[in-house]
Amino acid sequence: MESKFSLPTETVELPSKGLLYPKESPLSSGTIEMKYMTAKEEDILTNQNYIKNGTVIDKLLQSLIVDKKINYGEILVGDKNALLIAARILSYGKDYQVIHKGEEITVDISLLKNKELDAGLIKDGKNEFTFKLPTTDNTVTFKLLTHKDQGLIDSEIKGLKKLNKDSSAEISTRLKYMITSVNGITERKDIRDFVDNFLLARDARELRNYYAEIQPDVDMNVEVTDQDGGKEEVEVAIGLNFFWPDAAI
Repeated sequence: MESKFSLPTETVELPSKGLLYPKESPLSSGTIEMKYMTAKEEDILTNQNYIKNGTVIDKLLQSLIVDKKINYGEILVGDKNALLIAARILSYGKDYQVIHKGEEITVDISLLKNKELDAGLIKDGKNEFTFKLPTTDNTVTFKLLTHKDQGLIDSEIKGLKKLNKDSSAEISTRLKYMITSVNGITERKDIRDFVDNFLLARDARELRNYYAEIQPDVDMNVEVTDQDGGKEEVEVAIGLNFFWPDAAI
């Protein structure tokens, strides 16, 4: 049954410009329509089960996205960050308090800029990029990670920690999901073997730096003025209070 009520929406520009999504995906338009938050979404934000299992922000964004045909797991991590910023502005406005040198400063998060994808790096419309490791001259291809990839990475890391509480495999696990081939070899077991036993630390660092350089995302740095009149850039941190700035109930 059609509702007698309507809700305002806004169109969010994606840092990727939709260039890395399949043409048949709604995400290929480079935009996502989001609705303003209602009491229903505030219920999501205070859901203790969602908070405990770390899904509260994803549940919120899924509820705010208008087009339910969008595959949420397909969204690139950098594009998801743009949705986070938009959701906060649509819900509680553009003003956000950050702590800088012990002082609380209000910043305008609507001024945060997208770091867009360089279309010249894309080949055949695929989410795949090439990088030659500078020390060993091995050539790898890699992809930009999606929300689904990040979930698989987090699950694998948790599993490793259960087996060994001292396990610290965040970097290598992430690389195993990023890299799609090594010198033309695409078998996952071979890629994992390469990361664990043959990928030099200096090459891994260069690959991660290149990934960060080309990844479409939101630049979370904003310029602030301190009490002495000095200007400096600070990073806007995203936590639960990002969406619940004045929780009084």
